[in-house]
Amino acid sequence: MADDGSPITGKRSAANSAMLETAFLYGGSAVWIEKMQAAYARDPKSVPDSWRDFFAQLGDGDEAATRNADGASWKRERWPKPADADQVAAFDGNWTLLEPKLKEKIKSDAPAASAEDIANAVKDSIRALMMIRAYRVRGHLAANLDPLAIDNDATQPELDPASYGFTDADMDRSIYIDGYLGLDYATIPEMVDILRRTYCSTVGIEFQHISSPEEKAWLQERIEGPDKGVAFTPEGKKAILAKLIEAETFERFLHRRYPGTKRFGLDGGEAAVPALEQIIKRGGALGVNEIVVGMPHRGRLNMLAAVMGKPYEKIFHEFQGGSTQGAEGFGSGDVKYHLGASSDRAFDGNEVHLTMNANPSHLEAVNPVVLGRTRAKQAMEADETGTLDRSHKLPLLLHGDAAFAGQGVVSECFALSGLAGYRTGGTIHFIVNNQIGFTTSPMYSRSSPYPSDVALMVQAPIFHVNGDDPEAVTYCAKVATEYRQKFGKDVVIDMFCYRRFGHNEGDEPMFTQPVMYSQIKTHESTREIYAKRLVEEGLVSEDEVKQQIKDFEDFLDKAFDDGKTFEATKADWLDGEWSGLGLPEDDERRGKTGVAIKKLKEIGETITTVPDDVDIHKTLRRVIDARREAIETGHGLDWATAEHLAFATLLEEGFPVRLSGQDSGRGTFSQRHSHFVDQTSGARYTPLNNIADGQANYEVIDSLLSEEAVLGYEYGYSLADPNCLVLWEAQFGDFSNGAQVFFDQFISSAERKWLRMSGLVCLLPHGYEGQGPEHSSARLERFLQMCAEDNMQVVNLTTPANYFHALRRQIHRDFRKPLIIMTPKSLLRHKLATSSLDDFNTKSSFHRVLWDDAETPGREGKVKLTGDDKIRRVVMCSGKVYYDLFEAREERGIDDVYLLRIEQFYPVPRKSIMAELKRFTQAEMVWCQEEPRNMGGWTFMRDEIEWACNQVGAQNPRPKYAGRPPSAATATGLLSQHNKEKDALIAAALGDQPVEDSIVSA
Repeated sequence: MADDGSPITGKRSAANSAMLETAFLYGGSAVWIEKMQAAYARDPKSVPDSWRDFFAQLGDGDEAATRNADGASWKRERWPKPADADQVAAFDGNWTLLEPKLKEKIKSDAPAASAEDIANAVKDSIRALMMIRAYRVRGHLAANLDPLAIDNDATQPELDPASYGFTDADMDRSIYIDGYLGLDYATIPEMVDILRRTYCSTVGIEFQHISSPEEKAWLQERIEGPDKGVAFTPEGKKAILAKLIEAETFERFLHRRYPGTKRFGLDGGEAAVPALEQIIKRGGALGVNEIVVGMPHRGRLNMLAAVMGKPYEKIFHEFQGGSTQGAEGFGSGDVKYHLGASSDRAFDGNEVHLTMNANPSHLEAVNPVVLGRTRAKQAMEADETGTLDRSHKLPLLLHGDAAFAGQGVVSECFALSGLAGYRTGGTIHFIVNNQIGFTTSPMYSRSSPYPSDVALMVQAPIFHVNGDDPEAVTYCAKVATEYRQKFGKDVVIDMFCYRRFGHNEGDEPMFTQPVMYSQIKTHESTREIYAKRLVEEGLVSEDEVKQQIKDFEDFLDKAFDDGKTFEATKADWLDGEWSGLGLPEDDERRGKTGVAIKKLKEIGETITTVPDDVDIHKTLRRVIDARREAIETGHGLDWATAEHLAFATLLEEGFPVRLSGQDSGRGTFSQRHSHFVDQTSGARYTPLNNIADGQANYEVIDSLLSEEAVLGYEYGYSLADPNCLVLWEAQFGDFSNGAQVFFDQFISSAERKWLRMSGLVCLLPHGYEGQGPEHSSARLERFLQMCAEDNMQVVNLTTPANYFHALRRQIHRDFRKPLIIMTPKSLLRHKLATSSLDDFNTKSSFHRVLWDDAETPGREGKVKLTGDDKIRRVVMCSGKVYYDLFEAREERGIDDVYLLRIEQFYPVPRKSIMAELKRFTQAEMVWCQEEPRNMGGWTFMRDEIEWACNQVGAQNPRPKYAGRPPSAATATGLLSQHNKEKDALIAAALGDQPVEDSIVSA
């Protein structure tokens, strides 16, 4: 009986027997059988006799066969791209597609052969191709990758010719293999020799997961064959040895001069140095003119010196406690193994600019920064038509094995790699796989066989290589560079090595890895192994090697002495594209952000014009018509209109604008509508890219659902181009803490740590509307806590005009600072939260403090305030709560409470606050906010307000608090509770009824 209880018929049993008899032909894959069966169903004569008999025995219906082969009705046509049977059929196990060709070829080569001989020869060929494919798929599992050979059980039965029916008697017979391995005919030993050298030596390659036939065929052609593989000229080998001597001698020099000092050395992974040299050299030959590098602290000093060309005396000066940034007295600086550098290298007449990004100890966080920076450099190289060649700028990322497998930002960056708004033409990833993470062994740090397995998600080829074979490592670097330049996709090099000392040089690794480190203690270095190899080959002598080492030691001794008196003559910043920018000199920093009314109306008409051939949604048409009317009349301009005018005026002036975030094209709250989507065709029309001839480009990207990698990417973009307005928008401000590492380690501190400016704008929707604890707060208090040393700007705006000026002043000032904006939600459509066109004109500018609307002509409301000397209370606030207070005061008819808006929290507008408060020295001072007492702006502004009050002689200098009580969550999830809290804080602020101490306190 069958498993389902049904009887097995004789007809089906016979078919099963036939299946067993021919099992060698399909190797467990059924896809090609279905295709062959479909061909049989359409035309029985189109398949070989043996298969025609086989399908006849099966007795399946023709319709079912063709339906199964054709796939689902919704299947994408001709996808994946079909392989060319003559080139890559064996890659995918499609042996039978080759059978007719094999039979024809064998028959033509041996016309006198009998049918049985031909059948046997075909069988031999197919079995040989199955073995070749097994090596391509699983050969890396048998490769000699671990220099320590601690766990070297690499037995793979599928790689044994016996698994395919070959015996000792078959070893001398030539078998037709159709050009695979670069041969038409080969014996089994010849095949195995090529296959083991290609896939099972000190290099193991994974590429069978790639769906592109072209890419797989290219890799096969590049690495397989009797004349392929690792091969270097005598000069090339000597160059590799020279770089190994430099790398090892430098590490040993530091170990001797600074014992126990943290340096996170490259000891054990020195082969990375000649490999990176090869990437620069081969990349330059293939058109790369700039490489943007990101790497962790492990081996960084060696890379800075040996690859980037940073003077050794500068590094020694840093070890001696000195600064090499040339800006003594500015900023905090950072440890030497976090610093970046830039240089120019030339090989064979090809000059390549190198940029290594500074980064924190937060492993892999620099990855999206490098990608964004590279993308910006590519965009800046585009010609007048916008055409660019991404192959000129290469992102190169170095990783540790534990971090590559463990940090989620790695997979986020791979997810970005193929997206239109983020692709960079491929990244070369180089994993320094020292087979340990601090004290954690691989078996505890990942669930996958290799740390590189995360790269399988984007079908990147992966080159596993033994770090004690520097030629193999350098070879992999060369092929990887060629692949990236040809296909514009990510590629991974996984260099197995070891860490000779602990996580840092003062750490004892024997506590946790005694077996590994017992082996390492007696293991020769990569340089020693390779030098012996070249001596045996007769390329160098032992004395020559010793002399090279001594010469470099002498060089380091001199550099060490020079480091004692080294003085940096110039700060390493504000060069190139950043020339002309500097530190802010004045307090107001307004910039010239206003635009002539006539120009605003001209642009407004352009961006609100819907082309006749665009079938726009009727609701959106009403929105656009309302924008046009507001601009024409000069009244009622909302936030989205102000934003469009800010973007449009910058674009016309020649400044690109890049906005990225989840749903940013339309806007989370359906407010922006950067694209007009044709309701018939789905085509998109972007008004901001159709303003005027010669304008700059507007790029708005709906990002993948990630905060961390996307924010890091946009930050990196802002590092490269100070003349592009770069914005990242959170879907809700509450979600921005998913990218907290970039706010903490980069945006708020990079200028002081690394002398790197950024003009990045972060749009964080913020406001309490009863939507619960995950849709209310962008955590304003956390940004304010980070504010110091003039590091960034934090604003919470109440008018569209101020938003317009805040965006434009990011470009129209001679310095760059990150800008954090608590953007509105309900205010996007609030009837009071609008501006007039006069607020945008050439006489207008950004207001850090805004006065009460009761004093603004045309916005007064029905309440007329008393004189300044009669004002009982001044309520200072920021953001949406201002309008709640304004409307409540109108309803209550209160005329002795003045509402003062703090539009900019940081830098604190002390002069502006004092100028307003000196009008009301007799009044009681109150700070009102929507957020709980332990959040929002209260703790930041409390002392600032008291200081300002004391400066102007206020009678009641200490402000009182009106807001929600302290809370663990940012907001309540109950609308009734939300409304109760809102009523209480408004009543407390306006002082029209008694309140509890938990709401208002001194």
